[in-house]
Amino acid sequence: MSAMQERAWPQAVLFDLDGTLIDSAADIRGAVNELLAVHGLAPLPLDEVRSMIGRGIKVTVDRAFRASGRPLDNDALDRANAEMVDIYANHLTEFTQPMAGAVETLQSMNDAGIRLAVATNKPQRAAEIVLEHFDMLSYLGAVVGGDAGVAKKPAPDILLAALERMGLDPWNAVMVGDSGADVESAKAAGIPVVVIRGGYTNVPADDLGADLVLDSLEQLQASFQTLKRPAP
Repeated sequence: MSAMQERAWPQAVLFDLDGTLIDSAADIRGAVNELLAVHGLAPLPLDEVRSMIGRGIKVTVDRAFRASGRPLDNDALDRANAEMVDIYANHLTEFTQPMAGAVETLQSMNDAGIRLAVATNKPQRAAEIVLEHFDMLSYLGAVVGGDAGVAKKPAPDILLAALERMGLDPWNAVMVGDSGADVESAKAAGIPVVVIRGGYTNVPADDLGADLVLDSLEQLQASFQTLKRPAP
């Protein structure tokens, strides 16, 4: 890495996964509906399941059962979550696709000397399988999933854990996501946050409170100069 690259900002970019780098809603819907069928419940439409994604599998399961008229208590939710993890392991890449420009964006930033990581509420192994399937994993210096032993987004812990693994501080990084959980976690960590339109959010992207909102990942790298770098 050149001295110019070492002084450049940001030194690292943290990406959310579902709704940011990949469109996984169809596979998550398939897993949710398989779980609901096991419990004698009717399937949910794609748009409804899409609106449940973003705060981890357990929250998605909870929302799905509530939407089906059968809310679960804590113990039942834990059991259903464990079932869902096993079911979803068989639905990781059947219908999932990269978001437009995702692989190219990672490659370009990697070539520019920017350190890259994924900070996701998705389980670690599931995230790694999907990233490897779409040839993204090799560009990443860290992947931190929702079962990494730290608090999930919207807490800042997953983002901070990813930076710690790369030996970098929050003021050297930018977060890229698609939802309120991403914005909240980045702000709590003191990291500027960019939201990409078209992800999984029930609130319009422009109303999430991000530092910058873009139409696509292809615009991301050129946009860094418009962001304000936080003070150490």
